[in-house]
Amino acid sequence: MGKFPPYKPVRPPAEAPNVLVILLDDVGFGASSAFGGPIATPTAERLAAGGLKYTRFHTTALCSPTRAALLSGRNHHAVGMGAITEIATAAPGYNSVRPNTAAPLAKILQLNGYSTAQFGKCHEVPVWETSPMGPFTHWPTPGGGFEYFYGFIGGETNQWYPSIYENTAPVEPDRTPEEGYHFMEDMTERAIGWIRSQRALAPDKPFFTYFAPGATHAPHHVPAEWADKYKGQFDEGWDALREQSLARQKALGVVAADTELTARPDIIPAWDDMPDDLKPVLARQMEVYAGFLSYADHYIGKLIDALEQLEILDDTLVYLIIGDNGASAEGTLQGTFNEYFNINARHDLETTEFLLDRKDELGGPTSYNHYAVGWALAMDTPYQWTKQVASHWGGTRNGTIVHWPNGFTARGEVRNQFSHVIDVAPTVLEAAGLPHPTFVDGVQQEAIHGTSMVYSFADADAPEQHTTQYFELGGDRGIYHEGWSAVTLHRHPTFPGVDQTFHSFDEDVWELYDGSTDWSQARDLSQEHPEKLAELQRMFLLEAAKYQVFPLDDRGFERFNSQIAGRPELVQGTSQLLFPKMVRLSENSIINTKNKSFTVTAEIGIPEGGADGTIVAQGGAFGGWSVYTTSSTLKFCYNMLGVDWYITASDAPLAPGAHQVRAEVAYDGGRPRQGRQRHALRRRRARRRRPSGADRTVHVLHGRDLGRRRRDCDRGDQRVHRQGLDIHRHDRLGPHRRGRRRPRSPHRPEAPLRHRHAPAVVPVSPGDALAS
Repeated sequence: MGKFPPYKPVRPPAEAPNVLVILLDDVGFGASSAFGGPIATPTAERLAAGGLKYTRFHTTALCSPTRAALLSGRNHHAVGMGAITEIATAAPGYNSVRPNTAAPLAKILQLNGYSTAQFGKCHEVPVWETSPMGPFTHWPTPGGGFEYFYGFIGGETNQWYPSIYENTAPVEPDRTPEEGYHFMEDMTERAIGWIRSQRALAPDKPFFTYFAPGATHAPHHVPAEWADKYKGQFDEGWDALREQSLARQKALGVVAADTELTARPDIIPAWDDMPDDLKPVLARQMEVYAGFLSYADHYIGKLIDALEQLEILDDTLVYLIIGDNGASAEGTLQGTFNEYFNINARHDLETTEFLLDRKDELGGPTSYNHYAVGWALAMDTPYQWTKQVASHWGGTRNGTIVHWPNGFTARGEVRNQFSHVIDVAPTVLEAAGLPHPTFVDGVQQEAIHGTSMVYSFADADAPEQHTTQYFELGGDRGIYHEGWSAVTLHRHPTFPGVDQTFHSFDEDVWELYDGSTDWSQARDLSQEHPEKLAELQRMFLLEAAKYQVFPLDDRGFERFNSQIAGRPELVQGTSQLLFPKMVRLSENSIINTKNKSFTVTAEIGIPEGGADGTIVAQGGAFGGWSVYTTSSTLKFCYNMLGVDWYITASDAPLAPGAHQVRAEVAYDGGRPRQGRQRHALRRRRARRRRPSGADRTVHVLHGRDLGRRRRDCDRGDQRVHRQGLDIHRHDRLGPHRRGRRRPRSPHRPEAPLRHRHAPAVVPVSPGDALAS
């Protein structure tokens, strides 16, 4: 045989740094102490002291769009992510499908010899691709270019009982909260372990680690001792906090010295107007949130310490982006103990008495909490508005820190050049000495839209190179150009009890701001400079047409309906065959049973001595339903948002042997939150009615499980519900604990059910769903 030169794998230039991109969730500009906020973030301050603070860095105002833009270097509509994945439509700018002409940064780095891994949140997978069958084209691994993934798919997860995937396989935490488990600690330990392994096994390769915690997205879950660090610090309320934060921001130099505090919108109440008896709950909400951010910062510090111990911190380009959008105003005007009350339009259940009774549980495993809108505004100091509002800086401006001691000599300096999340990818490529590829996997690539920030590393006074940027989300629109910004708030965030004004896009009122004299968008100059406003409006139209923003789409709940929105559905028809041991089935991989009559049929085996266990369950501790047995007695439980549990039981236990059992639910409401449901169990007959309650997304967090063994489901109260909704807990303890009322008595037997609405039949295939 002839001689061949030794095979050499592709490697980046020798000076290419390691890359660590850290993206926090729902943290506004005015939260972190590194940018003048009230919440201690010593790790952020440490990185800023050794690097650079960027004060005019921007996101898209929402999670999925920001993450898609970050990882692609392209504007979010251009990669199909004009909104979150759950409301994708058929329009190219909103279909949630990244085109193969826009290869993600991780894939480019991997093809050039980087080791790649992602930890934490991934909210960029099209919802019809989130089942165990994939396809995995848009998952972090393999399609996203990451060689390893440990985290969750979707917008949020329970931090105490997270829905974790390792690569594409669902996995469960190895401990319970009672044993000290929290996802923030878990994902940090996994990231540190991966980096150590990479250094041990591939020391000649640099790595790219994308670290995206669920913190501080709701639920605000944190050990109580971290929240307790802030006791009493927010008793003065959100209005006073805004003023205090702005004073600190001016002292730090992260805003201009003459920055004005923008007016609080009229629809957000003043602190002094809130009921006095509710204020202890409101203050505790903010204490919990502050503890959550400090807790996340603490574990980011553990990750940074690990790099330092490996002696690679100085040669690692670290991006710390403090928020993927502004602070979240999704917690209602008074905050919430369980955000699914608001999602399901049942905020009426959260009375002041209800919230006071559960104040001490906020942040713990029994809560699914979120803070009041006033706190979100304070966390966006000094800007107008919040998350979801792409028109104003409160929704899009996020403090960002860049740390790379071997890459630049500046330490502890501030950079005020305009920048955007699409600038991260070209910055990383330039720092690594890698060109943007012309082709990836044989597909010609669209040019990156962002501008490298490397030019600003060494020169605080360098003229900004990212001079034009459009913004759009849900009809809110804006355009930045050379210091000026023109914006229009098409629709403010939806708050329960606050009327929303609906009008056409042509009726929108535009505002104009001069950033050279007005840092915070506090003084509208549209009347003084109509010609400048018109110029920027025309520029927005050009940019929007260029990047697939049109057609504008301001629909709300209609877009959650896939048939109306025009996105694919994984499951077609009105029946679905499921098998035992199928777990972690996402909401979009099963038939939609909300606001519908449906039947569940299962063939099960009852062993000698009886059976206790779950046959099928959908939802979890904060809402859902389950079919199960207790001492061989067949039962159906409807969990109405964790407030009431309606249990229907058969009149006698099932005998040992094979059985076909069926649960029938007849919905007679006609539209959401109307009427009642009738529950019936067949083989052993029982019926009852319950009022309509959760009708929208109680299942999205937990998914569906089949055939969980009781010993698997008995590992802890909340884990019981997330894994299998093992209702034995309710039979033993009853929902009346902590003063809750007992389930209502069954109604008298009714006539046999007739499915007047087309039932969704969900049979479970033959098999022993209650294996011992």
